[in-house]
Amino acid sequence: MNGIYKKVDIVGTSSVGFSEAIEVAVEEAGRTLRGMSWFEVIEQRGGIRDGKVSEFQVTVRIGFKVER
Repeated sequence: MNGIYKKVDIVGTSSVGFSEAIEVAVEEAGRTLRGMSWFEVIEQRGGIRDGKVSEFQVTVRIGFKVER
C-alpha cells in the first residue's frame, strides 16, 4: 500500500443495531470520499428513551488514499 492516506472520523446511527450503524456510516461516506480502503470502529454508544434503547451510534474512522 504505497502512497499517502488520510483518516476521517464519522458517526453512523441506526435504530436497528451497531452493524447497521457501521454500514450506514461507510455507505454515506462513500458518496463523497473516493479511494476508501479500511475502517476502524472507534467508539460505540447509544441513546435511551423511556428506559429502552432508542438508537445505536458508532464512531468510525475511515482511511482513504490521497489523490495527487
